Amino acid sequence: MGTENRKHKDSLFVDLFYEDESAKKNLLSLYNALHDTEYQDEGIIRKVRVGDVLYKNFKNDISFEADGRVLVLGEHQSTVNPNMPLRCLMYVGRAYEQLVEKKARYRTTQVKIPTPEFYTFYNGTEDFPLEKELKLSDAFLDAPGGNSAELKVKVININSNKAHIILKKCGILREYSLFVDKVREHSIEEDSIKQAINECIRQGILSDYLKRKGSEVTNMLIAEYSYEEDIQVKQQEAMQKGQEEGRKEGRGEGLVLSAQIFRALQSNPDFTDAQIAVMVGCDLDDVESTRKAFGL
Repeated sequence: MGTENRKHKDSLFVDLFYEDESAKKNLLSLYNALHDTEYQDEGIIRKVRVGDVLYKNFKNDISFEADGRVLVLGEHQSTVNPNMPLRCLMYVGRAYEQLVEKKARYRTTQVKIPTPEFYTFYNGTEDFPLEKELKLSDAFLDAPGGNSAELKVKVININSNKAHIILKKCGILREYSLFVDKVREHSIEEDSIKQAINECIRQGILSDYLKRKGSEVTNMLIAEYSYEEDIQVKQQEAMQKGQEEGRKEGRGEGLVLSAQIFRALQSNPDFTDAQIAVMVGCDLDDVESTRKAFGL
């Protein structure tokens, strides 16, 4: 697959549902599960490759077109980010740039576009409801008007112990969930991951895929969990820095300012410092100092 030669690293989820030779088959199964359809022709699946939007160096999201719809799918192992609707808005905009010809945008007749759908699959260890809806309008500075844009992201908990109906409808997603469970029973080290892979092969969990790509899967998982740990550590550091600054300045609101700025920068890598300052409600100097402090 050559992930090391890419600008970003792919997660196991992305490889299984986008990069692997079985990806279209897997996407078709997932699409059927989401829409209660029974399509058999993988030809209806058209992958849409979008540049880095949701993450800078780690790709945990995919998009594809099928049956008059364009779906944006993301997967999270840690806490679901409330800024996902905003990030999906930027993501789908880039997807439409590929799906709609430039000349067509200037025609006098209306251009028909695939209907967008947004999903996030959560398989983290923190308690999370079976389903949750995130709305773009929740981030608006003022109450939305009648002509305001709205974007909704459906978050689905795919942990096997939650037994969401989609796991029954989509066998490959169920096996992916069971594989994640098995990996969590072991430490995130190369030998332990290999042991988990061998156990899953014996139990018929992603067996064909793991037989073909066991060593690559090991590398992807190590990179994936290292990325998650890195984000969590930086969030804790940002929180501590905010608390220290708050104590020095003697104001309660300063306790978490750096943490808020850090999260905003991580969630919106394409935003300028001025945009981040408006989003958080702080001074531009605060954004610049936080970016410098954490090397962002």
